[in-house]
Amino acid sequence: MRFKGLDLNLLIALDALMKERNLTRAACSINLSQPAMSAAVARLRAYFRDELFIMRGRKLIPTSRAEELAAPVREALLHVQLAIISREKFKPAQSDRCFRIILSDFMTVVFFRNILERVALEAPDVSFELHDLADDPDELLRRGETDFLIFPELFMSNAHPRASLFDETLVCVGCCTNKQLSRQLTFERYMSMGHVVAKFGRTRKPSIEEWFLLEHGIKRRIDVVVQSFSMIPSMLLGTDRIGTIPLRLAKYFAKSMPLQVVELPLPLPAFTEAVQWPALHNADPASIWMREIFFQEASRMASSHEGA
Repeated sequence: MRFKGLDLNLLIALDALMKERNLTRAACSINLSQPAMSAAVARLRAYFRDELFIMRGRKLIPTSRAEELAAPVREALLHVQLAIISREKFKPAQSDRCFRIILSDFMTVVFFRNILERVALEAPDVSFELHDLADDPDELLRRGETDFLIFPELFMSNAHPRASLFDETLVCVGCCTNKQLSRQLTFERYMSMGHVVAKFGRTRKPSIEEWFLLEHGIKRRIDVVVQSFSMIPSMLLGTDRIGTIPLRLAKYFAKSMPLQVVELPLPLPAFTEAVQWPALHNADPASIWMREIFFQEASRMASSHEGA
C-alpha cells in the first residue's frame, strides 16, 4: 500500500533495520529474505534521497536522517498495533503475551518472584523476558521495546507515566564474624572499612548510597565491585568487609547465610521503588492488567513489611 508515494511496508523494514543494525538479522525479524531486505533498503534510499545506512563491517550505521526517522516511524507502528491490531478485549487466561521488563536483581528476588506465582495461576501462557538495568531505558520505553521499567523512582524520567510500588531502606550487612559490627556502626567506621559495592550496566552506574556519597564529595574504601546487589552477601562471608543493600534483600539472604544486618550510618531517607511504562501503552488492556497485579502485590508487601 502506498501513501503519498511511499510504500508503507518499507517503514516496517526501516524500523527493523534501526533496531537490529544488521541486514540479515533485520530481514529475519520481519520474515524477509536478505535480497528482499536489500531491495527495501534501496527503495528507502531512493524515496528519502539519503543513504540512511552506511556499512561498517557487518554493522549498519544510521545516518542523521535515519536517526530522525526512527522515532516517528516506531511510534506510528506502535499506534497501529495498539489502537487497531491489538484492540480486542484482553483475556488473561487465554493470552500468550510476553512482557519485557527491566528491573534490578533486588526487585527480581523480593518482588517479581511473587508476581510469577500469581500470573502462573491467572494466565498460565503469559511469559516474561527479564532484563538487567539498561544504560538508556528511556529510549527503550519510547521505542516500545520494553513493557515495564522497575527501579527507584528518583532515577526515572518524566517522559513516561509511572506509579509508586513501595518504600524501601538501605542497611549495612556483614559476616557474623565481623567484630566491627558488634557495636553501633559510626559513620567514621563505616567509611574506613572495606566495602563490596554493586555497579550496574555497561556504564557501571552507582547504587543509591554511592550516588549520595559522590554527590557530597565523600569517598569510601571500595575493595570489591560486583554486578548486582545479590552478589554482595557471599563476598562478605569470612571477611571484615561490609556491603550496603536494601533491607528486604538483606532479610532474604540472612535466612540462609551467617549475616549481620545493622543500621546504615548515613542520612539517607527511604527510597521508593516504582514502575514505569511507555506512554503508548497507557491504554493497552494487557498493560493495565499487569500493572494492577504489580500494585496489588506491592500493597501486600508493604502491609506485611509494616506488620513485621
